[in-house]
Amino acid sequence: MNYDPRTGGHGLPFDPFKSCTVPRPIGWLSTVSAAGVANLAPYSQWQNLTFDPPMVMFAANQTADGRRKDTVVNAETTGYFVWNMATWALREAVNKSAMALPPEVDEFEVAGVSKAGCVTAPGPMVRESPIHFECRYLSTSRLPGNSPVGTVDVVFGEVVRIHIDESAVATDGKLDILNLRPIARMGYYDYTVVDNIFEMRIPGASATELAGLEGKAPS
Repeated sequence: MNYDPRTGGHGLPFDPFKSCTVPRPIGWLSTVSAAGVANLAPYSQWQNLTFDPPMVMFAANQTADGRRKDTVVNAETTGYFVWNMATWALREAVNKSAMALPPEVDEFEVAGVSKAGCVTAPGPMVRESPIHFECRYLSTSRLPGNSPVGTVDVVFGEVVRIHIDESAVATDGKLDILNLRPIARMGYYDYTVVDNIFEMRIPGASATELAGLEGKAPS
């Protein structure tokens, strides 16, 4: 089959688009409003962009009534947002924080997680999460959609502080991903969890390329 996604016509009971680019990392983002209210929400359109310096992005669709997401407004207003790793142990809290709530509601309380202070960012991070990025807001690219909810804000940030719990590091000095069990977004109502890893090395890769893949500091 093939079809034009702009007009539909896939003939399936559910649109397959979001189930094709999977799994997608979850941007579980915390911010604070100008009024001092903490916000916490998951975004499945989140990604690293580059590593020198580390930069990230997330995409936030508008609400059905055309309002921009609180995370975007808070990041632009305060100049910061924080990424918190979403794990299997925290899956219910992640799901609760996805609820559509008014700006005056503190999603940390709704999700049942506690706050930890940041070094640079003015807002809190999720204490129970094992890894956090404090991100300095850089810019927003606004892409109009065919509907209010289709319109999206793509937000870019630079990672200026990384927090890693000691329990997240294995004896070989690498992150213990199998123990952390990060969750990722699929399509529909589905998620997945990282519970197996396999290694592949690029044939003929140079020392510089290998250093980048291994996360070693550039010489």
